[in-house]
Amino acid sequence: MHLSAENLAARRGEDLIFSNVSFGLEGGDALVLTGRNGSGKSTLLRVVAGLLRQEKGRVTFTGADGDSDRLPGEASHYLGHRNAMKYELTVAENLTFWKAFLGDMPGGAGLGIEAAADAVGLADITHLPFGYLSAGQQRRIAFAKLLVAHRQIWILDEPTAALDTSADQLFTDLISAHQKKGGIVLAATHQPLGLNNVREMRMTGFAGVSEGVWG
Repeated sequence: MHLSAENLAARRGEDLIFSNVSFGLEGGDALVLTGRNGSGKSTLLRVVAGLLRQEKGRVTFTGADGDSDRLPGEASHYLGHRNAMKYELTVAENLTFWKAFLGDMPGGAGLGIEAAADAVGLADITHLPFGYLSAGQQRRIAFAKLLVAHRQIWILDEPTAALDTSADQLFTDLISAHQKKGGIVLAATHQPLGLNNVREMRMTGFAGVSEGVWG
């Protein structure tokens, strides 16, 4: 399995946000984007997820079965700043919708609704409307969406926003488990996620990017 970006450039409106961004990730790898606000982290994630069109360059994905015809966005979960849940529906109804809508990609199977809620520590509240939950609980349930349908790539934009320290560790464990199963992680964050087998790419906007590794 391989995800690659070659010489990507992207605009926001008339402004060129970044250019000449390239990386390659194999199964089990994680790449964390860091940098100031406005440097292009979220834009790059959306380009890889297929939500924004790049100005130039290309993103390609080859599955474990050697299939390279599938778009990277089709093999990805995208968790953005918003949780993508209906406030008036219950937690169970929201997760049931996403499980049916997304379905499983070849190579794995998602968890059941209650099992996914339990994995994020909220098994006892699936009967409640999503809008009743605290910001931290809502973020946990948004993360549970990644667990109900199998995808090889997780694209995460500030995944630990609104979470306390204990929830941070829970998310780190779930992301690490995805890596151990051969999954790929691409994340933007202002703080280390505590992952193994991770590289860092520091986004600097139009000035370019520099790569390093957390020690």
